[in-house]
Amino acid sequence: MNQFSRASERLVHVPLQGRAYDILIGPGLIERAGGEITSRLKGRRAAIVTDENVAPLYLEALMDSLQTDGIEAVSLTLPAGEKTKSLEHLSTVCDMVLSARIERNDAVIALGGGVIGDLAGFAAGIVRRGVRFVQIPTSLLAQVDSSVGGKTGINTRHGKNLLGVFHQPDLVLADTAALDTLSEREFRAGYAEVAKYGLIDQPDFFEWLEKNWKAVFSGAPERIEAIARSCQSKSDVVVEDERETGRRALLNLGHTFGHALEAAVDYDGRRLVHGEGVAIGMVLAYQFSARMNLASPDDASRVEAHLKAVGLPTRISDIPGELPPTQRLLDAIAQDKKVKSGKLTFILTHGIGQSFVADDVPSSEVLSFLDEKRSR
Repeated sequence: MNQFSRASERLVHVPLQGRAYDILIGPGLIERAGGEITSRLKGRRAAIVTDENVAPLYLEALMDSLQTDGIEAVSLTLPAGEKTKSLEHLSTVCDMVLSARIERNDAVIALGGGVIGDLAGFAAGIVRRGVRFVQIPTSLLAQVDSSVGGKTGINTRHGKNLLGVFHQPDLVLADTAALDTLSEREFRAGYAEVAKYGLIDQPDFFEWLEKNWKAVFSGAPERIEAIARSCQSKSDVVVEDERETGRRALLNLGHTFGHALEAAVDYDGRRLVHGEGVAIGMVLAYQFSARMNLASPDDASRVEAHLKAVGLPTRISDIPGELPPTQRLLDAIAQDKKVKSGKLTFILTHGIGQSFVADDVPSSEVLSFLDEKRSR
């Protein structure tokens, strides 16, 4: 019997036309995943993709739950880390899914963080031109961001997430008990994405986080509230703009700078993980907005102060080790998916919760800005 009470559980419904799905948020969901999946999907086979950090913690419990509810499952455990999002590992996952004879009504299940979710989702989107997909995110970052919305992808030498498809999940099970096994660094990295939702268009949520972040970190009920509000925010945007032709681009606040910094360290998680890159990137976005006289420097200072208070890096100089020349950072930005007709596109801001898409940002301004920030 599940040891957790369902009273603490939250449900966010994503009402996409013809592809609606639920996000369940609360403790103990991995232990009852089988029942939640069989109540929604017709297939009775599943291929689980996980990594070597998550598998020892949760794979057995998930397999037991699936077996109890009549789902025949196989699993594949991959190396942990950003470098797993590669063509080589995508091929391995696709081969496993096909070998398991997963049909269109069966499911690929991603058990892990954002890397596993992006990779497994990509495979689910292209095998047989699309099979069912279930996200079981085990990191805070994945629970509030990458598991929701249908973006999948892998990295190449040209940049991050440049190969991928949109493939919506059929169910997301965000087991908040799994967050108790995260390191402080991993949890902080995920929190950057939580703060992002307030900074995009919910100044009241950002103010709430400034007051309640310690409770979120400690595992108090505010944690589930923060995750639910983040998922609802993303759901609202995805329903309005599923394919990122307009408003959804705002979800990339901090990511243009952040992705360039990740590429600069060759996706070495010992130096910089995704959420840390986003944290630095959001501060840079606010500072760049102030430099362009679009926002007050006080807003940039407020954002930096909050992210620094929770223990996140906020400056380029916080990244250990040497970085490549600034021009290389700009080259990485020029490969970003948001670039249009070769023109740089950034998510900038007029203030807390007032983000907007800025097209045709002068590269010379970005270059001098980055040069300046590298020296501080």
